[in-house]
Amino acid sequence: MIEPEKNIPTTNDKAYSDYLDKPEKIWWKRLLDVQMPYRWHIKSLQPGFVLDVGCGIGRNLLHLNGHGVGIDHNEISVEIAVTKGLKCFTNLGFKKSKFYNKNLFDSILLSHVAEHMEEKDVVSLMSEYMPLLKSGGRVIFITPQEKGFSSDPTHVQFMDFAVLNRIIQQLKLEKEKQYSFPFPLFLGKIFTYNEFILIARKL
Repeated sequence: MIEPEKNIPTTNDKAYSDYLDKPEKIWWKRLLDVQMPYRWHIKSLQPGFVLDVGCGIGRNLLHLNGHGVGIDHNEISVEIAVTKGLKCFTNLGFKKSKFYNKNLFDSILLSHVAEHMEEKDVVSLMSEYMPLLKSGGRVIFITPQEKGFSSDPTHVQFMDFAVLNRIIQQLKLEKEKQYSFPFPLFLGKIFTYNEFILIARKL
């Protein structure tokens, strides 16, 4: 396990929320719309009503025009997401909300979250939320490839396709497809924002 350095934030404090929020305030990234390929991609999956587990400051929910609910253990990130008009909760707040209901969601999204945990903890986390997913609903895993994994010292375990496939087997999900986005796998060693995508279905 990687132990974060003393001057590096953990994922549940204000410094990490600021770390997530900072890129959105950089003028040239807004001008060039660097999120466009990722926004197009998540929309193209047509995930329906989504439970975004580890939603952070709500980037993916914004990509989906707010059609879903986000949860995160970072209270500051949740507050930022709520100011954007999104339905987001802390873990405890979500359990007290009207959205904590069985078979409510068409998809569960776990985007850039799994790598912050060990494999067994991902299985435990997802097992908690699986009853909220409709039968036939999908679980969408998005994790960073080599360069992206090494870019954040709060990352714990490298979640490649081999690990993700073990996770879905333990969750008794059926794999639908897996692929590299936005570029082929070999570019994941040099391009920070290349991602592993694995989509599985609840039987």
